[in-house]
Amino acid sequence: MANFYQTILSHQSKGNKQIAVLVDPDKLSLKGLDAFAKRLNQSVIDYIFVGGSLLAIDSLETVIKTLKKHTQKPIIIFPGSNWHLSEEADALLLLSLVSGRNPDLLIGKHVEIAPILKQKKIEILSTAYVLIDGGKDTTVSYISNTKPIPADKPQLAAATAIAAEMIGMKCTYLDAGSGANNPVSNEMIASVAKHTNTPLIVGGGIRSIDKITKAHQAGADIVVIGNYIEEHPNFLTQINNELK
Repeated sequence: MANFYQTILSHQSKGNKQIAVLVDPDKLSLKGLDAFAKRLNQSVIDYIFVGGSLLAIDSLETVIKTLKKHTQKPIIIFPGSNWHLSEEADALLLLSLVSGRNPDLLIGKHVEIAPILKQKKIEILSTAYVLIDGGKDTTVSYISNTKPIPADKPQLAAATAIAAEMIGMKCTYLDAGSGANNPVSNEMIASVAKHTNTPLIVGGGIRSIDKITKAHQAGADIVVIGNYIEEHPNFLTQINNELK
């Protein structure tokens, strides 16, 4: 696969909006994974993110290998832990939880895994991970022991993203969390997009074509759809029909 980051930058420079599907091994039925992978391969989806906040089931490698068997879409690890790693994937989002004040998730865990990552044949993309209040408690906020940025504080999200960009983060990920009641607001997306130049990824609580479209229009370069797409198979058909 071509360099993942360069691919994102190329699309961004051309104004091409992209979509990713987040596959959580803990919430996925391995029984139907082959069929699901084939459907994704035939869809307009640009990327497949794999991972989750917990990964209680040790199936990351199995899921990635199965996906690789049936799709040519780039597969990117979205790690809930620095040990969620597989060289079968095309790239890894090295997440730094810049919205929190937990030093382990800002840099500590990265130091532990850095020597191992250095030896791996996988593209590493440093990513400013910004947790946004989506109207319910999430696994990631509980595990990370951090508070999300309030949904009505777009300036705070923008300032956080600006700081992350200034210290060298290559992209920003605004996440309302899995199963969020409310997605990241378009006002917050627009504020971050206006004040930063790095690619902007947005996910959490996105359950309609309208929300995908409005997030893109507000400034998101990549919109991430979570387990909703597995629970509602017709949603993928809708995306294919309406977002070609």
